[in-house]
Amino acid sequence: MSGDRVLLVDDEEEFTRALAERMEARGLRVETAADGEAAVARAAARSFDAIVLDLSMPGLSGIETLRRLRESSPEVQVILLTGHATVQTGVEAMRLGALDFVEKPADLEQLLERIGEASARKAILVERRAAEEIKEILAKKPW
Repeated sequence: MSGDRVLLVDDEEEFTRALAERMEARGLRVETAADGEAAVARAAARSFDAIVLDLSMPGLSGIETLRRLRESSPEVQVILLTGHATVQTGVEAMRLGALDFVEKPADLEQLLERIGEASARKAILVERRAAEEIKEILAKKPW
């Protein structure tokens, strides 16, 4: 898990800064975004092993941000951070491909565990996609 790239998305600047510092102290490479639009733009510019996304933000909601992230990059692994999720929101988030929920205030050990799972899951998905692409290329070759 050390060295994993994590995007931390939350509109609470103080919380984001403190959590990012704690995660970096554990060896993670953390970038932050204060809203959904910035998160989508950052994720389009570079690959992250996990995205920790606040569910309740002004502007682009956490659910809509999740939807856009998964549309542009299906292998992206998103962990939702929430202080007040409803069952309906949780079901929708899981349907859209969220890996898990972590309640605020975030327990760092629990969050780090989820990030490790996200990183491993993304690696498997990327490896599968690469194997499929190689298979397709080889199938097109007239050996």
